[in-house]
Amino acid sequence: MSEIPAKATESEDPSGGARADAAGDAAWAVPDDTTGAVPDRATAGPADTTPDTTRDHAPDTTRDHAPDTTPDDGPGRAADDTADAAPDRAPDGMTDTAPDRASGHAPDATPDGAAGNAANGTTDRAADDVADHAPDAVADNAAGGPDGGPSGRTGGSGEAGEVPGDAMWQSSPPGSIYDYIKAASFSIGADGLVDQWSVRAEQIFGIPAERAVGMDPIQAFVSEDRREFGQRKMAEILDGREWTGLVPFRAPASEDADEGAEDSGGREGLAEVYVMPTTNEHGERAAVCIVVDVRTLRTIETDLAASQAIFGQSPFGFLLIDTDLHVRRANQRFASIFGGGVDDHRGKGVHDYLPHAEAERVTAVLRRVLETGESITDMHVTGQVPGSDERRHWSINLYRVHSGSGRPIGIAWLGTDITARRAAAREAAAARRNLALLNEAGARIGNSLDLETTARELLDVVVPGFCDLATVDLYQGLLVGDETPPGLADGSAELRRVAFASAVSDAPFAGGPAPVAVGAVHHFPFNSPCADALRTARPQQIPADDGGLVQSTLAVPMVAHDTVVGLAQFSRTKGSEPFGERDRALAVELAARAAVCIDNARLYRREHERALILQRSLLPPGDPEASGLDIACRYLPGNAATEVGGDWFDVIELPGHRTALVVGDVMGRGLRAAVAMGELRTAVRTLALLDLEPAEVLSALDEIARGLGTPGGVQQATRTARQPRDADLSEVYLATCVYAVYDSVTRRCTFANAGHLPPVLVEPGESALMLDVPPGMPLGVGGEPFEEVEVELPEGALLALYTDGLVESRDHPLDEGLQAFVGALTDPSRPLEDVCDHVLNTLDTHHGEDDIALLMARVQGLPADRVGDWTLPREPRSVGRAREYARTQLVAWDLEPLVDTTELLVSELVTNALRYGEGEIRLRLLLDRTLVCEVWDAGLVQPRRRRARDTDEGGRGLQLVGLLSAGWGSRRTPRGKTVWFELPLPDGGTPLTDPAEALLSLF
Repeated sequence: MSEIPAKATESEDPSGGARADAAGDAAWAVPDDTTGAVPDRATAGPADTTPDTTRDHAPDTTRDHAPDTTPDDGPGRAADDTADAAPDRAPDGMTDTAPDRASGHAPDATPDGAAGNAANGTTDRAADDVADHAPDAVADNAAGGPDGGPSGRTGGSGEAGEVPGDAMWQSSPPGSIYDYIKAASFSIGADGLVDQWSVRAEQIFGIPAERAVGMDPIQAFVSEDRREFGQRKMAEILDGREWTGLVPFRAPASEDADEGAEDSGGREGLAEVYVMPTTNEHGERAAVCIVVDVRTLRTIETDLAASQAIFGQSPFGFLLIDTDLHVRRANQRFASIFGGGVDDHRGKGVHDYLPHAEAERVTAVLRRVLETGESITDMHVTGQVPGSDERRHWSINLYRVHSGSGRPIGIAWLGTDITARRAAAREAAAARRNLALLNEAGARIGNSLDLETTARELLDVVVPGFCDLATVDLYQGLLVGDETPPGLADGSAELRRVAFASAVSDAPFAGGPAPVAVGAVHHFPFNSPCADALRTARPQQIPADDGGLVQSTLAVPMVAHDTVVGLAQFSRTKGSEPFGERDRALAVELAARAAVCIDNARLYRREHERALILQRSLLPPGDPEASGLDIACRYLPGNAATEVGGDWFDVIELPGHRTALVVGDVMGRGLRAAVAMGELRTAVRTLALLDLEPAEVLSALDEIARGLGTPGGVQQATRTARQPRDADLSEVYLATCVYAVYDSVTRRCTFANAGHLPPVLVEPGESALMLDVPPGMPLGVGGEPFEEVEVELPEGALLALYTDGLVESRDHPLDEGLQAFVGALTDPSRPLEDVCDHVLNTLDTHHGEDDIALLMARVQGLPADRVGDWTLPREPRSVGRAREYARTQLVAWDLEPLVDTTELLVSELVTNALRYGEGEIRLRLLLDRTLVCEVWDAGLVQPRRRRARDTDEGGRGLQLVGLLSAGWGSRRTPRGKTVWFELPLPDGGTPLTDPAEALLSLF
């Protein structure tokens, strides 16, 4: 601000010296630090100005604010200027005193004063802002009261009305420019001392009236280096000269401040002072001083400039809305969006920009903000801009605007276009929703290995989160086990509808003229979109039927491993959003995930069925029969959710009316375990026919089990077993097995155990007990021998062999299951089939976690009258004696048709024992379901049948035994060997071989 020299106006024509003094006032009035910041504003008043005219006008124009010190024509000119300058801003309630008061607010005699200086360069704009912010308040001040009546204020000089003692800067209703400008007044008596001190002066200078009255203003407020010049000016003022200028001041220290303190003085400031000569009631010269805080004016100037910069350069739409909810001012950004110039939007309301419903909502919010003062942040508003049908979205921030006195004068509206952000947010929300749907699909689809259940899981995910109706159709060929479904080339193969879901009650599906029931087999027409989707493996859009409920349908092929396994259809009803490209991609992904799970379930079902068929084929068909035993058995496979296990049991008939009972369990599941079980079962039967001891059988099985996981077989496994290696657990075959051999003649049973659960024996009249059979290592581990235990079984005793699936599950430990099993065998006298059913019903056998094998046998020993046993000396005549014993016993058993054949074969075996054996000879005949003849001796050499040449006289005895008998063989015993043959009974349905024809066939 450039230098502002002081302006002196005298009541009479001043002398040349006075003029010179007046011209030099700036040297005293303006401080050094503001000399270059104050503009030139020295203006000489008219020469004919007198104190009388000043006094005449002062009472009317100095009410509370700046006094009118203009010449006679000053008030009239000021009123005219004010009236011309703001006719459109004066409210309708302005009284005829408004021109006078307007001149009092901005007297023409001081156009270059503080008010004009603060708004220099922006005077008109600042006036507009002030008028726009507080039009009603200006009207109230101009009219003299809130109601616009002239009685609100009386004429007089000085401070009129009652001024409150708080920080308010007005005694009239708010809205005046003095809400923003700090102005005060005080008077100086004829002695040059303060005789009146206004409340506003207290606010500016910080000195109460009781202290200020009687003070010398020059001594109190002017710095020491300017006091001499100030005293001279005071004398001129008291001589009747007016004076205006900028005065730096320093308020005196408070009375209670420490005198030695460095900061004991009051605050410093810069004030524009307007001094008007007057007279007191005694006719003595005095003066009235009007003081304006210049720093406040400069703050206002800065605030207005900053406000204009923010308002005009804001990249957001900015509105000032008055208390009537009309636009008072809009910035260029807002006008560029809604068209027209900035002034074209003045006076409009929200209904001019927004649809009716949205405008009503916004209006209600504006009223609430105006009433409560509560700010609104990020309120979303939807509408359209002129010339476009696109829906636009804005984020609106609202806050109430107040005047300098704190009175609400309107609402500030700050709007940001968030249409692109909303679109991006919708895209992001859709992406998150789709991702959540895919996550849910991954968690819920494929938990079951059942085809229909997997299809229903897919529909549970998509309905209603993705669509309103959905179906799944699978190729019929895949469901029945075909590897490649027929008709893939044209998409017309038969399909079965396996699942349907709807979020709309009884809603028809747009899949054809009539809905397809779940479980029904159908096919799509060749030219239909569904057939095209199956043919091309690409999703197709199905047009909606007119008048139907469905408005959009997607037919998505279910592709797994480059193979189409079925078709999924997703439909949305009218009122929902149609399917888009993003929905199409999501549907393809969902169908692909479900297709993989369905294909896995199909493959598992195929493998499960094959393993089950293999396993059942390896188990004994029906109820096996055994000599001296009543047999009952049960086999329960695991459920479809678990793979087939390796449990097996077997009943093997051995020579001499003996029976081998076997129960085993291959560790693992699936086809691999079933194959291993089949190999071990075959090996057991082979080893059993060799008539080996139970411990020897298990030792051989252990070698075989170790060879199953080795490419080189048993021998390679034996060699590598001695070398440390990192074994692949997937190639290690382990199994548990219990092997028992029962002799119906002696009712003795020999047990050997390879890590299996102990057998359970129930004797008549006794409680069930677990036999103490030493558990060896499981088969496949190797390195440990197996022990045998021989137990004599009483007549009618019950023997139970089982696998761990019967007594163990996740719900209870093994010990509890064993105790429950033993407790279930309470009545062994019941039929064995009933006992098996009772055990399965009593125990928890429906868990499906593992296979269950149960083998039960009731002891029924061979009666003594069905056994013929003789000892023969080692002499030639023992052959004839043996034939005689055999004939006599067969006649006693009413088996005369077998006499000749039996005599011939017995003589052959006894002759071989005499010629090639050792020790005494023992002959035994056993009658049960067949006739068995055994010849015992102490020799260890096993007989071997050979083919005799035509010229040989002998060597045809064993050939003859093989021709005439149903079977023959030899086995080792603890004290030698036994050679035996077996003949069917005459009533058994098997024709007997004629001995003569058999002899002739040898030659």
